[in-house]
Amino acid sequence: MALTDTVPAAAPSAHEGILRRQSLRESAARTYARSLPIVPVRARGLTIEGADGRRYLDCLSGAGTLALGHNHPVVLEAIRAVLDSGAPLHILDLATPVKDAFTTELFATLPAELAENARIQFCGPAGTDAVEAAFKLVRTATGRDGLMAFSGAYHGMTAEALAASGGAQHTSVVRLPYPYDYRCPFQTGGERGAELAARWTQNLLDDHKSGVPRPAGMILEPVQGEGGVIPAPDNWLRRMRELTAARQIPLIVDEVQTGVGRTGTFWAVEHSGIVPDVIVLSKAIGGSLPLAVIVYREELDAWQPGAHAGTFRGNQLAMAAGAATLAYVRANGLAARAAELGARMLARLRTLADAHDCIGDVRGRGLMLGVELVDPEADADASGARPAAPELAAAVQRACLNRGLIVELGGRHSAVVRLLPPLTITDEQADAILDRLADAVLAAVRTTPGPTGSSPTT
Repeated sequence: MALTDTVPAAAPSAHEGILRRQSLRESAARTYARSLPIVPVRARGLTIEGADGRRYLDCLSGAGTLALGHNHPVVLEAIRAVLDSGAPLHILDLATPVKDAFTTELFATLPAELAENARIQFCGPAGTDAVEAAFKLVRTATGRDGLMAFSGAYHGMTAEALAASGGAQHTSVVRLPYPYDYRCPFQTGGERGAELAARWTQNLLDDHKSGVPRPAGMILEPVQGEGGVIPAPDNWLRRMRELTAARQIPLIVDEVQTGVGRTGTFWAVEHSGIVPDVIVLSKAIGGSLPLAVIVYREELDAWQPGAHAGTFRGNQLAMAAGAATLAYVRANGLAARAAELGARMLARLRTLADAHDCIGDVRGRGLMLGVELVDPEADADASGARPAAPELAAAVQRACLNRGLIVELGGRHSAVVRLLPPLTITDEQADAILDRLADAVLAAVRTTPGPTGSSPTT
């Protein structure tokens, strides 16, 4: 079936009725459903089929969960094998062959220096619980309480994870500057901006009058996803590793969205060569099903039995699906494929930016890409950045959906269009994604009122 084909439509009243009942019954906290008013009924690979008969190219991929896309055959086969075997589906934290196979496969993918001296903690089913576990672990191991996190971060929606995220209002977590080339807090950008950010961190740690006692740990994302697809410079990451190691501060790296080949290496820390003390993992490691773990150095394993628990930390189906996903990504070189295809997509996005003044920046790593939309008629700051254009970004998202392309927004002002396609996409599918996005940008520029509605430069 071609990318532009449609499927038989459900009765309009059925499609509209489901959406209406959702709006009446679900909480005001719902998010994706507001900007993506579709009713998925079938999905395979990159494609979702809606109850209205339309087909969509899914560049959200479960917020990065679907490394192999929807319903990949190896994932379905792994799930069916568990169901057909009669194995228990709920096992708390007991050992099972399925769990052992998952752990073995996961450890085979980790940086060797960590894998040879590591422990794993199975957490509740969401990444935010793994973040909570990481914080609890380093506090127990060090006997210290404070944490260091970064501006623009996103680590989850439970209390401690939210406190370490960029939008926290009342928190004892110390906030540090994260290198952001386009909107550099020091208005220098590039290597100079990253160096100043590193010096700021070092000064806070070493100045006895900074008001910042030595923390229990530091947490960072190697690419800030929800923060706007901002890759951390490799040299800066190495500096953070050096600073924390020299001061016996455990370094926690949140690979919930960047892991399993997404950025062009199996784990994003491999770009810089650093080995953290704790890695937080979720999303793609469950092969589309809920699973979250932390992997950490053995010497940190100081907590007592039951110090971190959860009724649903033994998800057998997720472990089977996750092991199959990890093995498939590894055996088929999908991380290298993501690096190659991501570089080509980024080059095309830069060409698109050259044609539209309303695109302030394009960036990313592997198949984790972002397009930042700005007001082209506003004055730029000292580093050349213009104010964000969230209304235009929302218009681009709507125009994408109208053209059968699902994208999400992120960034400080929800003005970054994010692309998170499956690692299995073909060259043809990548071209279709970018063609639809380019058409959507042109349409949004023409129809959005105000300064951002000005014509493209070409």
